[in-house]
Amino acid sequence: MDKTPKAPATVADCAAQENALVFDRLNAADALAIGQAIVALSLEWFPGRPIAIHIEKDEHPLFVYFMDGTTAGNADWVIKKKNVVRRFGHSSWMVRQQFLERQADFHKETGLDPDLYRAEGGAVPLVLRGKGRIGTLIVSGLEGWEDHVLAVGGLALWQSRNVG
Repeated sequence: MDKTPKAPATVADCAAQENALVFDRLNAADALAIGQAIVALSLEWFPGRPIAIHIEKDEHPLFVYFMDGTTAGNADWVIKKKNVVRRFGHSSWMVRQQFLERQADFHKETGLDPDLYRAEGGAVPLVLRGKGRIGTLIVSGLEGWEDHVLAVGGLALWQSRNVG
């Protein structure tokens, strides 16, 4: 069985992934556990590659960790990808896939400033059952698809440990 992490290839796959990642709660202790799960997965899946992790309930940061080797550029990418999730309500990877499937240019079609918005992987909405999106998880430092699988992988790992 191939255990190589892979990002969803279609908008439909992205939607199914997002629908599976709906939670009953998200507090600071949960954000810490999610962040630690992402760090552990990064060491397994992408050893030696520095990443930044930012988890927030909208404007309130709950977990922020920048590994040695990250730069101020990672902080910029965190903001750009987070802005996409906040604007469109879906993961930055799903938004990217929506434009790719339509063969459209994200910045030309939306008119959004590329210094503030980037439809690349790594930012995912944090959704509570019955409340909707209450925050965002962002991973930066790898290729877009890698950031996405790491963010989603950390959420799924945390979810698997906290269900039932």
